[in-house]
Amino acid sequence: MTEIVHVTAPELVTYADEMAELLVETVEEGSSVGFLAPLDREAAAVWWRERAGAVSAGQVGIWIAREGARVSGTIALVRAPLPNARHRAEVAKLMVRPSARGQGLGRALLDAVEAYATSEGITLLILDTESGSLAEQVYCKAGWTKVGSVPGYAADPAGSLKPTTFYYKELAAP
Repeated sequence: MTEIVHVTAPELVTYADEMAELLVETVEEGSSVGFLAPLDREAAAVWWRERAGAVSAGQVGIWIAREGARVSGTIALVRAPLPNARHRAEVAKLMVRPSARGQGLGRALLDAVEAYATSEGITLLILDTESGSLAEQVYCKAGWTKVGSVPGYAADPAGSLKPTTFYYKELAAP
């Protein structure tokens, strides 16, 4: 059975190797999540471990979907750092292993972040994703509003510039 877990900084370090495997698989299959292929597994693990300080400081929240010790998905919530933006946060790094897609994990991770954000008084979420990606379907079905697309905004894992679509979702005040 898959469970969605909000991880602490020490847990993030513990899961870093599993999360690195997920990140490498995601990049290898062509998803644009900020990295170019080929992505070294150890470099991916270091990247995750480096997030522990931000998690500990409350600047970033990270959730994983796991079955036992195996991480099958992840999502992050990045809080806005400026005083006039405390009401909003960015959703980032929604990833589901290619072998685990189509089972509702992406939506479950997104629901967990939205529920947490609401409980924290966050009333506006933003995110971006590669235009035309499967992730867009998840966001649209979850009630996110498309703002627009920017051509050539980010490179895909092969290094080709692709358009990015931006979304927002307003949450009810707690």
